Parts: sequence; C-alpha cells; structure tokens
Amino acid sequence: MRRSAARRLLGRTISHAWNSDIFSESAAAAFWQTLSLPPLLLGIFGILGYVGGVFGPDTVAAVQQWIIELTGGVFSQNALNEIIAPTVADVLSTARGEVVSIGFLLSFWSGSSAMSAFVDAVTRAHDQYEVRNLVWQRVLAMLMYVVGLITGIIALPLVALGPERVLALLPGSSERAVGTAYAALYYPVIGLVLLAALTTLYKVALPLKPPWYRGLPGALLALLVFLAGASGLRLYLDWLTGTGYTYGALAAPIAFLLATFFIAFAIIFGAHLNAGIQALWPVPLHDRRGRLKKSGPGTPELRRAVHQNPEAAAALLEQLAYTVGRPERAGTERQGHTSDRRPAHQPRDSPLGQPSSDAPVRTSPTKATTVSALSAVPPHPPNE
Repeated sequence: MRRSAARRLLGRTISHAWNSDIFSESAAAAFWQTLSLPPLLLGIFGILGYVGGVFGPDTVAAVQQWIIELTGGVFSQNALNEIIAPTVADVLSTARGEVVSIGFLLSFWSGSSAMSAFVDAVTRAHDQYEVRNLVWQRVLAMLMYVVGLITGIIALPLVALGPERVLALLPGSSERAVGTAYAALYYPVIGLVLLAALTTLYKVALPLKPPWYRGLPGALLALLVFLAGASGLRLYLDWLTGTGYTYGALAAPIAFLLATFFIAFAIIFGAHLNAGIQALWPVPLHDRRGRLKKSGPGTPELRRAVHQNPEAAAALLEQLAYTVGRPERAGTERQGHTSDRRPAHQPRDSPLGQPSSDAPVRTSPTKATTVSALSAVPPHPPNE
C-alpha cells in the first residue's frame, strides 16, 4: 500500500511538473536570478557599510570573503573568478554611496525579480496563480525580498566573522565552549535555516495556504535535488575541461546560468511535490483574505479547485459550511427516480450562495445524498 501511494505521488509530481513545463520555468527563474545578483549585492553591502561597524571594522571584507568561499562550493571556478568575485568587488567599491540614491531604491524592484519568478512558479504548481491579484503578487515578492535582505544583513556578519568575533560581543561567555559548538553546528544550522526558509517560501507564496509543515517535504527534496545537480554540474565541467573542449569566453556565463538553473529547478520541483501531497492527502487550506467566501458559484477559483483537486476543494467547501456528497453516476439509478435526486444543500447564511453544479460531492455509495453536520438546512422531501 505504501509503495503504491509513493508511486502515485511520484508519478503525479513528475507528470504535473512536466505538463507545467518546469524546464522553461527554471530557465526563466535562472535568467531573473542572474539579473538580480548585482542589486542583491548592492543592497547587502550598501547597508552593511553603515551598520557593519557594530560587528567590527572588518565586517564588510569578512562577508565579502565568506560569500566568495561559499559560492565556490556551488559554482564553477570560471564563474567564481570571472563573474562572482569581480561583481562583489565592484559593488563593494560603490555600494555605500549608492544607498542614498534613487538607483538603490530601484534596485529593490529589480532585485526582487528572482523572488517574483519563484512565487509565480509555486502558485502555478498549486494551480493558484490566478487566485491572487497579479499586482499584489509582485508587491508580495518584493516584500519577501526585503525581508530576506534584512535577514541576510543581520545573519551574514554572524556567520562570516566566525566564533572569535562573535564571542567578543557576548561578555561572560566561554570561548572554548562557543568555539566547539560553532564548529560542530555550523553546517547543520545552515542546512536547517535553508530548509526553514524554503518551507516558509512554499507557504507564504500561496494565496490559499496549507499548514507550514506541509512545505517540509518539498523543501527537503529541493535541497537534495540542488545538491545532486550542483555536484553533477561540477563533475561535468571538470570532465569537459579535461577533454580540452571548452565554451571559450562563454564558459563562465554558461556555468553560472546552469548553476542558477539547478537552483530554480530544485525549488519548483519541490513545489510540485507539495502540490502532489496536497492532492492525494488534502488538508484544509487557510484562506486568510476570504477569497473563496467572496466568490460566487461558478467563479474561476471554485472551478479550478474542483477540476484540479476535487478532494481539497471538498475539504474547503466543508469548511465553508457546504454539504458535500458523492456525485451520481449515469446509469446507476432508475430512470423514474432521476427527478427525485436533489443536489446537496448549504445553509441559508452562507456567503457563497447555492453551490455550483460542478462542486465536489462525497457520501457513502449506498446513499444518494447525505447532509453534513455543518449544514443547517435539511434536504427537501422527494415530493416537495
């Protein structure tokens, strides 16, 4: 049974990712990541130039070196030497002066383009792209980018400076104990932070939100897929270099784009896994802004939910006080009794009005309809 469920989930995830053209979405996200890199570095180093003194005079240089060392484990040596390191150095030389300029404010918009691509891809994976207003979705991506930028400004110095510099800021601490704990927990904590950040992205990006823990499987898969993709990319580039065949002057940009492609592919594929879990084992979704309650029957939101994910739609409608029963199949009832069949009812005070004809219905196979405890209106008698 478990193997069958796992095969269904795997098949559903792969088929929906393929039908959604995950490769094109990943390529688009890789493009926007490339364009977002200079504005992102401008924001980090520009603000660190003013607040970095809290951690010490060498904070900005330490963060610069840490970013280069960290990306060296992900990107190829050509991409590191010809793209990342020069970009970091150029931005660092002018970042502080740019903070007070209009260009710095505009960098928030261009820097959030990659986040916007990820938000769009996650909502498409869950078939919720048109549920949220598209202008607000772009603004939401920019707000998420700003939150991530602020978090990075606070966290990067603590990570880059090492335990010795952090220890000086904690009077009364034991240097040996903190150093040992820092060395032991460094990479596990980074992994957990990335896992939590991806899980939060999967939740915040959706207008109809599942519980936070429902994003964990996709986040874990995204990390594994990215690590496998990055390792495979490095092996491929090393093998390509050993054969003597190169891309010439395009080697560094191509290597950089391939790395960002794997980042995007991993995140989007994880979103499709979460969507598959929700489709096969639905849980109630949180509609904070009341989008479905404001929708009438037959609206695109309800039609998409019923068509793409009937079980989840049924759970949502039950939350909104709908009575849900199994749809009747043609040929399973006598012709003379077809006029006696009535659709399931909902309470008079429901904001959705009468449920549409394509609303999902569930009940036991031996009953034509059933009335949920949520319903305040009993079914009409057959002769009414």
